[in-house]
Amino acid sequence: MRTTPGPAPTKLQLLELLAAVGAAQWRDFAAAAAHHGLTATQAKVLAQLDDPLPMRGLAALLACDASNVTGIVDRLEARELVRREADPADRRVKNVVATETGREIIRRVREEMQETHGTLDALTEVESTTLYALLERLRPTRRKGA
Repeated sequence: MRTTPGPAPTKLQLLELLAAVGAAQWRDFAAAAAHHGLTATQAKVLAQLDDPLPMRGLAALLACDASNVTGIVDRLEARELVRREADPADRRVKNVVATETGREIIRRVREEMQETHGTLDALTEVESTTLYALLERLRPTRRKGA
């Protein structure tokens, strides 16, 4: 943390720092997911399922082809971590829904991210509040069925 005012960081410096923090968080997430027999991508799918999400929406979030999502969801479904349900508005659309077991596992994965928790523990309450407010402003919006 900066103690004396200096020149504001450039956008490139901010992006590089965000990327470094994101990469460290992703490694920690992947390691915690592996303890539960999940790939990082499978855990990422579970983490997105606060609400039912269409298969094409998952594909967009993962930036991959819908056929890849089918395989990921098949494996999660085989472990009873998710289920597919017809969308009430359009029965042709299949939504992916986390089961109670799936929600519990992703909760544990997040709790077990020790490196990330340790890093955040270094922040004061004021710093945590400020960081949260800033990140909330930067949070991308998620469109339904995107």
